[in-house]
Amino acid sequence: MKILLTSSSRHGATDEVAGAIAERLRAFGIDVDRARPEDVTSVEGYDAFVIGSAIYMTRWTDEAVDFTERFHKALVAHPVWAFSVGLSGLPKGRVADPRRIGPVLLSMDPKDHITFPGRFDPSELSWRERSIARMGGASEGDFLDLDAVREWADAIATTLIAQA
Repeated sequence: MKILLTSSSRHGATDEVAGAIAERLRAFGIDVDRARPEDVTSVEGYDAFVIGSAIYMTRWTDEAVDFTERFHKALVAHPVWAFSVGLSGLPKGRVADPRRIGPVLLSMDPKDHITFPGRFDPSELSWRERSIARMGGASEGDFLDLDAVREWADAIATTLIAQA
């Protein structure tokens, strides 16, 4: 079983989540390749995909959306899990309306999509990003819950192993 895990991160939280997912999947003996979505030129030979993106203004990054568009045919033909990171201003990092993540997930039928809370450190953001985050109600702090990430990755591994 070989999977491709892509993550599009702006300030590191999404890549940290992807690293924890890859580590757990590998612990189950699953072959995992990690790549930034913009660096992927082919998805040949993969049995499944895990795709993650930071969320900005309720949308996945352009690089993550572009990846799903370029490889749409392969993605709809294989199992896909998707995760988003951000929205620290919402209670427990939940999405009030999943469709607000953008049309990208509506054009695929992922086995699961989860939103993990990220972190908001204004000192790492541009003035524009800080303004948008504050207007959106983002709370300053580190809300990453790597135990929840590992639990989700374990569920993916269990499903993949059962399908093998």
